[in-house]
Amino acid sequence: MDENVHYCEVEDVVGSHVEDAVTFWAQNISRNEDIMKIASSLSEVCPHANSVSGNLDPKKIYGGLFSEDKCWYRCKIQKIINDEKCLVRYIDYGNTEILNRSDIVEIPLELQFSSVAKKYRLWGLQIPFGQEVTQFDQGRTFLGSLIFEKEIKMRIKATYQDGTVIAQAEYGSVDIGEEVAKKGFAEKCKATSITNIFEEKKLDPGQLALKNLKSPIPLWGHRSNQATFSRPKGRFSGMSTLALKNENDAGSHMTFPKENLAVSDFHLGSDVSLAKIKQDQKLIEENEKLKTEKEVLLENYKALELKVEQTVQELQQEKAATMDLTTHLESALKTPIGIRMKNLATKVEILKEIRHVSVSVHYGNDLSDAIQVLDEGCFTTPASLNELEIIWAEYSLTQEKIHTCQNVSEGNILIAERNEMQQKLYMAIEVFIVEVDELPLDKRLKILQDLSTSLETVYGQPKEGTNSEEILRKFYEWKCGKNEEFTKVRSETEASLRCLVAWFQNILKVFDLCVEEPLTSEDTIGNIDEILEKTESSVCKEMEISMIEQGDADKEIIVNTYSHVLQKIRSEEGLIAMVQSKYKASTEFKKQITECLNKSLSVDPLLSIKKTLKVLKAQLRWKLVEKHNLEESDDCDGSEIEKMKQEITQLRNSVFQEIYHEREEYEKLNSLAQKWFPELPLLYPEIGLLEYMNSGGLLTMSLERDLFDAEPMKGLSSKRPLVCSEINGQIILLKGYSVDIDTEARVIQRAATYHRAWREAKEESGLLPLVFLFLCKSDPIAYLVVPYYPRASLSAIQAYMPLTSEEALKVMKGVAQGLHTLHKAGIIHGSLHQNNVFALNREQGIVGDFDFTKSVNQRASVSMMVGDLSLMSPELKMRKPASPSSDLYAYGCLLLWLSVQKQEIKTNEDGIPKVDQFHLDDNVKSLLRSLIHCRSSITAEQVLNAECFLLLKGKSIPNPEKDIEYTQYKKEEELKMENLDKYKGKTRNGEANFE
Repeated sequence: MDENVHYCEVEDVVGSHVEDAVTFWAQNISRNEDIMKIASSLSEVCPHANSVSGNLDPKKIYGGLFSEDKCWYRCKIQKIINDEKCLVRYIDYGNTEILNRSDIVEIPLELQFSSVAKKYRLWGLQIPFGQEVTQFDQGRTFLGSLIFEKEIKMRIKATYQDGTVIAQAEYGSVDIGEEVAKKGFAEKCKATSITNIFEEKKLDPGQLALKNLKSPIPLWGHRSNQATFSRPKGRFSGMSTLALKNENDAGSHMTFPKENLAVSDFHLGSDVSLAKIKQDQKLIEENEKLKTEKEVLLENYKALELKVEQTVQELQQEKAATMDLTTHLESALKTPIGIRMKNLATKVEILKEIRHVSVSVHYGNDLSDAIQVLDEGCFTTPASLNELEIIWAEYSLTQEKIHTCQNVSEGNILIAERNEMQQKLYMAIEVFIVEVDELPLDKRLKILQDLSTSLETVYGQPKEGTNSEEILRKFYEWKCGKNEEFTKVRSETEASLRCLVAWFQNILKVFDLCVEEPLTSEDTIGNIDEILEKTESSVCKEMEISMIEQGDADKEIIVNTYSHVLQKIRSEEGLIAMVQSKYKASTEFKKQITECLNKSLSVDPLLSIKKTLKVLKAQLRWKLVEKHNLEESDDCDGSEIEKMKQEITQLRNSVFQEIYHEREEYEKLNSLAQKWFPELPLLYPEIGLLEYMNSGGLLTMSLERDLFDAEPMKGLSSKRPLVCSEINGQIILLKGYSVDIDTEARVIQRAATYHRAWREAKEESGLLPLVFLFLCKSDPIAYLVVPYYPRASLSAIQAYMPLTSEEALKVMKGVAQGLHTLHKAGIIHGSLHQNNVFALNREQGIVGDFDFTKSVNQRASVSMMVGDLSLMSPELKMRKPASPSSDLYAYGCLLLWLSVQKQEIKTNEDGIPKVDQFHLDDNVKSLLRSLIHCRSSITAEQVLNAECFLLLKGKSIPNPEKDIEYTQYKKEEELKMENLDKYKGKTRNGEANFE
């Protein structure tokens, strides 16, 4: 018993589960919001969590799938029944259930906290010894009617060591304990002395039963003035005076032991007095006397039990005789004809209503109709479809051979075969389209959809794996038997009613004074009692057979038939959908191949652009030489130089414009090569189409380093050559990578993979776009062209004007989208840090590119710091390979850094930051715990759907101080741009977006 209890503390609770007449579980009303949060978290975590395996920890909290509502609740293991099943208790409600291991999952640490529901026991009550099962169930039901889902006031008296709370329960002015005791479902606890406890521990079950029979049951009205239970005299003789004093001093609070109290240690002297010895002898004599009394009581008990059995048998015999007499009297005392006719008329009215209600569901008539619909208009595969698929497969195989062919002569042979196959395919498509146009596919599909909808409305979810013709045979046999029985019963009913109507017609003639013929004979009138009895029997039988519930065997036949019918519907719907899909593809193929065949396949537009580019580049280089010579001459004319600069700018813009036109032509040829003419790279190797396709459209052969009016960025070129320039009004960076023959191919391949991932969503990808990739012809350098965002990196923004909490969340949501895009494409960034993440307009976050000359493990091996916090995950420090979880760890560290601003971030001995030291939003803190401590169990997509991101508003919260500061910052930037040169100002006052 826990003695450290706030005496008379009051709690407002709602009952959730009843164990017996004095024990129940309840939830504190103040925890209602916690229950909602737990349910929401479990619904997100548990469906994706792993089922438990191995040894289960009874102290650990798991997630359990409740069988009745298929929702997830927290539970603890109570008992392992076998390898597959466990007994669990739902700790937030108190009820128990046997679950399969597959329905029990691991839950994260943030859900491992104490239960919401508590176990309560009514103060001063206990279940009577030897209570019958029926009375036990009635007591439990009665207590449930008083407390279940009702607001109860609990006055706490004590708490067991296992957490069970002893309390007085009140519902309004009703004392629930008194009500339970009044009904006889519980009795008042008996106070027990220490000596008696010692003796009772030695008694056998029979003795305990007799003892309970002898002990008086205390009444609720016998409370003392101190609100404690009155105790039988002499029962506390073995208790110390101090214990009694402490108990009386406690006022209205009294502790009740869950198990027998231990005997206090009494330190006796070494000498034993004579009085003590006599006392022991007296106890021995009393013990023997009690044993004798016990034997006598046992014999009396057995005699009474035998007498009870005999009385029960006699009572049953009397009951059977009484029922026989009642039946005889009912048959002997005939009901008056008026009452019988009235009752019969009522039953006939009910029968009319039953006949108006369709009984097709009862006997599966709707399933029979559905089977007939499926059989009559069953859709079969068009004859031309098989031939079309064979020719299409051969055509696709030929195209693939052309794509992989590297010999021109062999390629020409394959092209001729392809062209011949193309003609066959075109003819097969025309035949298929004509055949499908004649089929009522849409009408048939509408019939099937309506049929499945109506059946699902009646029968609900079908069973799996019931596709067998044996099911239909059993169904028809069952249906015929049911219909035959029903038809027979209905015929008997109609015959008996006709007989009754005929009797009435005859009786009218008998009592009609206008009828001259004598019709008073007994044969004419007949026996109305027999007619009524037969009619009543027939009507009742038809009502019974019409309204009776289906048995388990009937239900199984109907459900199996329904599932079989629904599978046939789904199969036919799938066949129709496949034919429609093939029809759509065929019509599209026919349309496109017609357009392609009508056009002449030519690369002349691309060659023309390349020729124009060659001329423009030569003119540009010549103009650059003239400008250089003019600047070096002694009689330099400023106006002439300015005019020449303008001409150079126009030529440079023309060159870039033609390069974009060249990319457009490459895209057209790439599309043709992918769909229709895979031989283009083989027939025209000089245009470099294969290199363009392999790079994902990123590589260009026409760009060269000297075409850019580039300004070197000396302060930011420590790792690689870095220059700033402009293309069509967009400021860009040229990042140079030193390459050799081996690394050149790897750089192109990695950059192409990154570029393809970006192209899937473009602006919505959350990635820094790659504009161009080209190789220097004079030096072993590969140049990557990317957009330039001055002062947009996280490090620059946080140093000048840090992001607000909402701005940081918006930016980091975009970064999470970028990581999701990369991870979905199988790319691990491995180099995420504050200089490589950008916040465009302080709202849109994007992830920067990485060093394409390095592998992911080489990138991840470089330790990056944000403040005093390392962005390298613990697994990377242990030399394990980089993974998506290591990217998420670095992401989590950046989010923490943005959230706490300039506060010091403390770490543990492994360098992992302590998230709980900061006062952050609960949703943000929960996400940070998952990213830093449970990162291996989450993905970037799950991070995107985190609660803190879903709650983001469309507009930022207005902050006057920040707005004024930001406006001043923008004015300063505009002033700088006016006073500095076009490129020098942009490069010398900004930060580069690179690692």
